[in-house]
Amino acid sequence: MRKSERYKGVIGWFKENVPVAQTELHYHDPFQLLVAVILSAQCTDKRVNMITPALFEAFPTAEVMAAATPDAVLEFVHSVSYPNSKAKHLVGMAQKLMSDFKGIVPSDVDELMTLPGVGRKTANVIASVVFNEPKMAVDTHVFRVANRIGLTNNSKTPRETELELTKNIPVEDIPIAHHWLILHGRYTCIARKPKCEECGLKPWCKHYLEQFAKEKNED
Repeated sequence: MRKSERYKGVIGWFKENVPVAQTELHYHDPFQLLVAVILSAQCTDKRVNMITPALFEAFPTAEVMAAATPDAVLEFVHSVSYPNSKAKHLVGMAQKLMSDFKGIVPSDVDELMTLPGVGRKTANVIASVVFNEPKMAVDTHVFRVANRIGLTNNSKTPRETELELTKNIPVEDIPIAHHWLILHGRYTCIARKPKCEECGLKPWCKHYLEQFAKEKNED
């Protein structure tokens, strides 16, 4: 199967069957989403959503958080992974937002990456979700699903995956495609035992087609 055919089939299936796909993190403004995404690194969205209501009530803006200490923030985020580092990053991020961006979350990926705790994945999430920019954030789910389905050619790094996906996905579909792949990896194409039998992407999935051919040959 040609790669163009696989992309066309996968995107077409998602458009028909998952017309609405968005982040599962809860937020009300760009600053809150930035905080939530920083907290979500190596942590579930469910856990982040459990702690952010109290955190946002205590620190509703970058200005308020910038005036806080990491220890004060730590009281609200101690149940997430790497809480000490994340508390420091959140305060540092808020302080830099105030000093360099007048408290406003920037839309530019390079500018976002100057903020403490913000790597390329986080910056791409903000750019795509908040500003609808054609940026592909690659987390573990996107990385795994893209390789398994065959959208990428066994890419070795998230950056390789990002470049290949943005090259082949129509620019207007990139923001939602990020969510399609994450949610598919979270609930269907799971890491250890993908739910292939109930997956609608079987006709285009490299992994499934190879497994099907192998089982057929064994029979």
